[in-house]
Amino acid sequence: MSEEFRQRQVQCITPGGLHRLAYTEWGDPGKRKVLVCAHGLSRCGRDFDTLARALAGEYRVVCPDMPGRGLSGWLKHPMEYQVQTYVADMVTLLARVDADCVHWVGTSMGGMMGMALASLPETPLEKLVLNDVGPVIAAGSLARIGEYLGKAPTFPDFAAAVQYIRAVSAPFGAHSDAEWNLLTEHVTRRQADGSYHMHYDPAIAVPFNAAKADKDIELWPYYDAIRCPTLVLRGALSDVLTRATFDEMARRGPRAKAVEIAEVGHAPTLMHADQIAIVRDFLLGG
Repeated sequence: MSEEFRQRQVQCITPGGLHRLAYTEWGDPGKRKVLVCAHGLSRCGRDFDTLARALAGEYRVVCPDMPGRGLSGWLKHPMEYQVQTYVADMVTLLARVDADCVHWVGTSMGGMMGMALASLPETPLEKLVLNDVGPVIAAGSLARIGEYLGKAPTFPDFAAAVQYIRAVSAPFGAHSDAEWNLLTEHVTRRQADGSYHMHYDPAIAVPFNAAKADKDIELWPYYDAIRCPTLVLRGALSDVLTRATFDEMARRGPRAKAVEIAEVGHAPTLMHADQIAIVRDFLLGG
């Protein structure tokens, strides 16, 4: 192939109308073994470039931008920025890619989508990786995320944008300058005057703030209904996935294989060789 990846799109629908769902596709386009990599709340599919490149020999890797993020269209009604919308979009996407075998890696919100889809009868998911997310979302982490979601300023240049991403994403753990540049490049957009702003619809914060409460979100019925082999990764410093929930996930439902990543909070970026190896071994193992 002349290109390392292909940028594609599919049309999806909500009660508010049609919207464009963009996705990056890696590997042999004829391969019917598909790995979907679903990103976190304010991120985009290009977060998985390193992981996709590492696994493109085994899968057709599909990395969507959820509505309102990256190259995907924005929704007309902000309250439709919900997991239910994203799961419906994923069903459309899976029909488009015509997969015989679907494995799923989901970071944070992408893991919530994976749990919801994996819990359904006749689910197409055969293996599931939950990256620093589980059936209990800690209230404190929701408050932290709400402090910056939808409120990012305009940055005078790319260096200032990188500085901002390094600050709000400090729980990602240690990364090189080049890695921070990559983590900034696709979630910001350059304007005609040379300034940068976040590359997502600020309205994604509307349902998030409307649902924000002073107690944890609990999704155990979804998790307990999962039957496919499941791996849960936890950043050892995470404020989203607590140690108690992490331990409980190994004991109930699909009895996930549980692996903790040292010196990382929310969430492991799956950019480093040791993290990629954990995911690869689980997905490709017996």
